[in-house]
Amino acid sequence: MRTAIVYASKHGTTEKVARQIQQNLGEDKVQLFNLKNNPKFDLSHFEQVILGGSIHAGQIQKRMKDYYQKNVPELLEKRLGLFLCCMHEEEAKNQFKNAYPEILRNHAISSKVMGGEFRFDKMNFFERAIVKKIAGISESVSKIDDAKIQEFLTEMKNEYQS
Repeated sequence: MRTAIVYASKHGTTEKVARQIQQNLGEDKVQLFNLKNNPKFDLSHFEQVILGGSIHAGQIQKRMKDYYQKNVPELLEKRLGLFLCCMHEEEAKNQFKNAYPEILRNHAISSKVMGGEFRFDKMNFFERAIVKKIAGISESVSKIDDAKIQEFLTEMKNEYQS
């Protein structure tokens, strides 16, 4: 089955997770679409679509939000998976709810928060200052949840096989 992974990544964490999903589903069957580099593409050749974004200042990237708002009807015709990268586990459920509209969340076969990263090497001065102040972290840290990625993959694969 041909799968499109559509994602928005500011510092590279969402892209890293998207590539991990691609490798596990089979690189020959999965095409990545980074909304920053390629905002317009044709999904008609794909049976399955996975959307991935990350949280910055409590919101999903504008590129992702604009994309799904323009494409809800087409997305509802596909097998759909949703994932989100964010660092605040205690807020993750609400952030996910705010990131993706209810109609897509209800249609999705799998919806997961995959953890996140603070990548100081990719942040500008102001982003580093905000992270230091709000999160109390002063160096890069990764909390990507490989178990959640595996759960996501299992649900996407199992649903299709049953």
